[in-house]
Amino acid sequence: MTTLYDKYGGFSTVNKLVQSFYRKVGESDSLAPYFIGIDLQRLMDHQNKFFSEILGGPVEYTGAHLKDIHARLNITEEAFSEVAELLEETLEDMGVESTDIEAIMGIVGGTKSDIVAPNAAS
Repeated sequence: MTTLYDKYGGFSTVNKLVQSFYRKVGESDSLAPYFIGIDLQRLMDHQNKFFSEILGGPVEYTGAHLKDIHARLNITEEAFSEVAELLEETLEDMGVESTDIEAIMGIVGGTKSDIVAPNAAS
C-alpha cells in the first residue's frame, strides 16, 4: 500500500508544502504576530517531520506535545481556522487530491483541542 508520503513525492514535497504554507501564514496580518520571536527554521524543521509522519513517511515526529508547545500562545478558534484554511489552500495548490486533503485535514483538525486555548479572546 502506498502512503500519501510516497504518493506525493516524499520529503522534498513535504518540504515544499511546509515552505509554501509558512509563506502564506507569514503574509496573514492576523497570524503573523503568533510567530514573532519564533525560530522559523526550527519550526519548519519540526513541521517537516510532523507532516512526514502524518502522511505515512519514515520520519518520526519527536517534538514536544502539541498542547505544551501552544499553551503560551493563547491561540484563538479563529486563528486555528485560518491556519487550517491556509493549509487546505496550500494542499490544493500543490495538486493534492481532494480525498487526500480531507484525510490530512481530518488529522490536523484532530489537533484543535491541543492548540486552541480554552479561554482565548478573539
